Amino acid sequence: MTLPEPDEADFIATQRGKIADLTPDVVLGDDGHVVWDTHRYDFIQGDCPPTANPSLWRQAQLTAVGGLFEVVEGVYQVRGFDISNMSFVEGDEGVVVVDTLMSMETAAAALALYRAHRGERRVTALIITHSHADHYGGMSAVAEEGTEIFAPHGFLEHTVSENVYAGSAMSRRAVYMYAADLPADATGQLGAGLGMATSNGKLSLAAPTVDVTETGQEATVDGVRMVFQVTPGTEAPAEMNIWFPDRKALCMAENATHTLHNLLTLRGAEVRDPRGWARYLHESLELWGDEAEVVFASHHWPTWGIDGIRSFLSTQRDMYQYLHDQTLRLMNQGLTGIEVAERLEIAGGLEGAWSVRGYYGSVSHNIKAIYQRYLGWFDGNPAHLWELPPEDEGARFLELVGGADVALAKVEQLVASDDPADWRWAATVASHVVFGGGDDERARELLARVLTRLGHGAENATWRNFYLRGAQELRGDIAAPPPNLSTPEVLAALTITQLFDSIGVRIDGPRAASDSLSIDWVLRDQDLTYRTILSNGALIHAAKGARDAEPDLTATLTKPLLLRLLFTQQHDGITFQGDAGVLVRLLSYVDEVSNTFPIVTP
Repeated sequence: MTLPEPDEADFIATQRGKIADLTPDVVLGDDGHVVWDTHRYDFIQGDCPPTANPSLWRQAQLTAVGGLFEVVEGVYQVRGFDISNMSFVEGDEGVVVVDTLMSMETAAAALALYRAHRGERRVTALIITHSHADHYGGMSAVAEEGTEIFAPHGFLEHTVSENVYAGSAMSRRAVYMYAADLPADATGQLGAGLGMATSNGKLSLAAPTVDVTETGQEATVDGVRMVFQVTPGTEAPAEMNIWFPDRKALCMAENATHTLHNLLTLRGAEVRDPRGWARYLHESLELWGDEAEVVFASHHWPTWGIDGIRSFLSTQRDMYQYLHDQTLRLMNQGLTGIEVAERLEIAGGLEGAWSVRGYYGSVSHNIKAIYQRYLGWFDGNPAHLWELPPEDEGARFLELVGGADVALAKVEQLVASDDPADWRWAATVASHVVFGGGDDERARELLARVLTRLGHGAENATWRNFYLRGAQELRGDIAAPPPNLSTPEVLAALTITQLFDSIGVRIDGPRAASDSLSIDWVLRDQDLTYRTILSNGALIHAAKGARDAEPDLTATLTKPLLLRLLFTQQHDGITFQGDAGVLVRLLSYVDEVSNTFPIVTP
């Protein structure tokens, strides 16, 4: 894609309505560690260095702008205290808060900054637009007693499925995607395209009090009128936009930001629906496109004016529809996802729009996501049906080419080339050597050099971060463990079914396969008896049925005691009847999770 014409409009928009800089400069955790440093990206000034893609450098300059801003009268945003924004819509006496950043510490700082300039308004309502941690993580620092909490239908279910069931794998990959621990400089981390980085604080979660189930659902809190548009399956499985009619302000959650978004985030998630996404954006235009005077979102800066809004939203809509339709057109001509990603051209108005450049999502990996959504991981070529795992493939590759020295000599030639296709092939060859066990130190250093070069050329911030974080780990700098997404607050919000689901995905099936047992859990505070059965290595669980046989063990307890038992194996306060050894056996099959597993090395 050719770069659009230079345009200062976005730079002007990022400064519009600014009231104050971010304070404090550094947000600290209870133990004194740095949760957020507002000056970390002060270096992003002036001309683009040779170690950065000029388009990404421009985006980093835009997303690095932070402070308290007036969006329109009565609507304010704090931007730059996290990867996401916190928005404030003032009511008769209090304030409605939209999204709460990633961490309790940054959320508290954002709320304090707002109050320092707008008065000590109490939080009368909290709106969580969707089920991603950078939008709900600070809830406990914002919600007060009596605060109504609005969230889209399915919010809690999808929060758990994305952040608890697959939380360890996802959070490890997120370390690569956001690379917040890399040096922030012209050779290192330049943000994440959607914002600068994720904060490093404590996460929280509270159950919503109001379930938003349909488009057109209305609510009024403290004089603030709200109309909701539910958009499931767009940027998140549970998401919604909000129209504030008295302010002529439309909050687009994370459905329309100043970048092409992900259809499949590189950290891992369910594949999103580009066709549905485009339809919901069109619906937003149909509902409010002729009335809205400002569109704001939980990332980036607002867009003002009816013409600007219609252009912005329609361009976003057209891009997702175009990617969907053109991928399927070429897919139905026999091209695989990789082939479509190499061939498909973005032309016309889409090519000339800064707002759909691939800073967070990319055309390449979004096309592959669409292919995966319709046809899955298999491209139809039987040679790819039963491939060897990386270590076996690497060893056989080395045997084929005549050893590591031959392969690495070729890598050195390729990395010196000016052709990015040569760098891509160099990464493939060097990775085979690393996984195949040949000349380990030299192979890792060469692969690190290749990945660094690819990273410095990447327009997409998350690609850059993956490349550079991988290079660091090849050189022995292993990333610190990511923040724990399964905090006590998050676990406390789980339903009983979700709780046992989260244990079931940790059962070591082969070890448990020859055992069978049953436990009844009598939950006094839930007025519920729940049964778990271990059978053929699978944990089966449901509310106890009338025809169930007698269990091996009955435990009488409360939900907090169950949480403590399952995650710390403490059983004080629990009454047991039957064979207590059954519980010991069950817990012995529960694996410890790892969030520091290797990615670029065997």
